[in-house]
Amino acid sequence: MKTVSIFGATGSVGLSTLDLVRRDPDTYRVVALTANSDVDNLATQARTTGAQVAVIGQEQLYGALKDALSGSGIEAAAGEDALVEAAALGADWTMASIVGCAGLKPTMAALKAGGTVALANKESLVSAGGLMMEAAQAAGATLLPVDSEHNAIFQCLAGSGLESVSRIILTASGGPFRTRSRAEMADITPAQAVAHPNWSMGAKISVDSATMMNKGLELIEAAYLFPVGLDRIEILVHPQSVIHSMVEYRDCSTLAQLGSPDMRIPIAHALAWPDRIATPCQPLDLARIGRLDFEAPDPERFPALRLTRAAAAEGGATPAILNAANEVAVAAFLAGRIGFLDIAMIVEDVLERYSAPRPDTIDDVLAADAQARRQAGQVMERLTA
Repeated sequence: MKTVSIFGATGSVGLSTLDLVRRDPDTYRVVALTANSDVDNLATQARTTGAQVAVIGQEQLYGALKDALSGSGIEAAAGEDALVEAAALGADWTMASIVGCAGLKPTMAALKAGGTVALANKESLVSAGGLMMEAAQAAGATLLPVDSEHNAIFQCLAGSGLESVSRIILTASGGPFRTRSRAEMADITPAQAVAHPNWSMGAKISVDSATMMNKGLELIEAAYLFPVGLDRIEILVHPQSVIHSMVEYRDCSTLAQLGSPDMRIPIAHALAWPDRIATPCQPLDLARIGRLDFEAPDPERFPALRLTRAAAAEGGATPAILNAANEVAVAAFLAGRIGFLDIAMIVEDVLERYSAPRPDTIDDVLAADAQARRQAGQVMERLTA
């Protein structure tokens, strides 16, 4: 039996993971489940899976969670320290799907515990990729990518070394505004931005997809996970989201991983790796799909692509600064405080005004993150004054 912990259990990736785990209770035993603020759903999932501990991120909700778990025998905990302690329990397999930089400390704790960490929290790797890869190596932990694109690359690399790779090609749907001009994007609303044409995702990642910041963050992730050099990692727009990414080898063979746009497919791959398990997902019907289209991305209409590649090239604390500024800007957009096009503008402004020394510790990363958030707040104040 494999012990499993799920960080971000009430989000879309967490719920997809729970769906797979519940289908085979004889194989998987749940150790810890966490959520940020959704007490009711966290308690329900903890009860139905028989989790050992449930942790709510917001400390003020501890009493509500404890009451919701009363009589179950499940331990209730709350706050950042409790998240880290739950990650250090040493589950065989941990799903890291907390949204944003808030997932950094728990993910690091899980890596240091030496198990297998399935990474769906891209912001952690973007902000502290070097430190995370070092921690995994030092602890003998296995880091498996769950984002559909990086999981696709991982599958395409099976049995081949990076020295044989000539290009890694990240595919992008292009988001809901792929064909709109910059002028047409000026009046986009949060409701329009979260309506992704292919995937069912949370609000933050949906907005990132709409700005194509998500693909830029994935570029930074890929540079850490598959260190072939930035010049050999490319982005290709593929609106159907059938090919999830490709690897081109030096013999000019190109391998692609295809699948329905269902996160349970890459999650199942990571959950069962190096084996495979059955899923309830819809198989591909290529005859019905009929065609697969591709086009080059447009960094002029989607400046996040330019900003993220530059941040990846600069390295150090720059990706953490970019990520923090983007989180603040996206939250402000979702709250109706700024416009859609203001998101990338705020990120670029922060990158121009603020830099930080190369981080040697997680505290260094978090310090750069905090300062970048303050800078983003100041930019927004000037913008909305």
